[in-house]
Amino acid sequence: MMARENNMLKKLKILIAGCATIFLLTSCTGGDSVSMDNNINSLQSFKEYQWESLAQRKIYFGHQSVGFNIMEGLNDLMRENKSIKLNIIETSDRRSMQTGAFAHSRVGNNEDPHSKTVAFEKLLDDGLGDACDTAFFKFCYVDINSETDIQDVFSSYKNTMKRLKEEYPHIRFIHTTVPLGASRSNWKVTIKKILGKEIWAYEQNIARNRYNDLLREEYAGKEPIFDLAQVESTYPDGTRSTFEKDDKVYFSMVPDYTYDHGHLNEKGRRMVAQELLNVLISLE
Repeated sequence: MMARENNMLKKLKILIAGCATIFLLTSCTGGDSVSMDNNINSLQSFKEYQWESLAQRKIYFGHQSVGFNIMEGLNDLMRENKSIKLNIIETSDRRSMQTGAFAHSRVGNNEDPHSKTVAFEKLLDDGLGDACDTAFFKFCYVDINSETDIQDVFSSYKNTMKRLKEEYPHIRFIHTTVPLGASRSNWKVTIKKILGKEIWAYEQNIARNRYNDLLREEYAGKEPIFDLAQVESTYPDGTRSTFEKDDKVYFSMVPDYTYDHGHLNEKGRRMVAQELLNVLISLE
């Protein structure tokens, strides 16, 4: 009886220590003390001719909900910097590409990454491929989870992009990493760690990290990459949002960039939109 009570007391002490650690970590964060001004002001480094050239491009972007967050971020930046004059329109109609345009639309179905690859390919083959000069699409964070066959999804994507590049050599294709989710630490997570139970948010982000590693290994230094996941996991001061499992470090979304663990809030969408502009201008 005494041994049982001592064992229970020991577990209780561990739980209390874990909760105390969380309190200290959450109460010592910098919060909003780090300014984003330097990030936004970097737009000023681009020349007027670069913005004018970008405005004449015929760009197509396929996405779902996080994509709409990104487009909102672009509109935020355009309101603040009058040199950015993108003609943003929600459409996949090739006729919208007769003049400079940044066209975007939904592709495929959430939780079905293959449907998005197929939909993107079909849009280009149905005429959009002859009209645009830049094209890309993204998966959503809900498309990749711990049960996803990562290699199968990536192989399908890689093979499709290879065919499209051969079919439309005039298009600059951009590869996009899968967005992450926020992996917040709280008392429930600490208890699961102590008990050795699976942490759902961790498992989903581990799968997304694995997909993104495959994409970077395949295209980094060879073809353009819009590294959405890297932006989402990087604080304004340059440090990264990470977690560990089995002695391995993985990236997660900065909690300050989201309102629901996955979609981008105003701060997050501006950071991501900034990086997208950097990638697009680098294609000039």
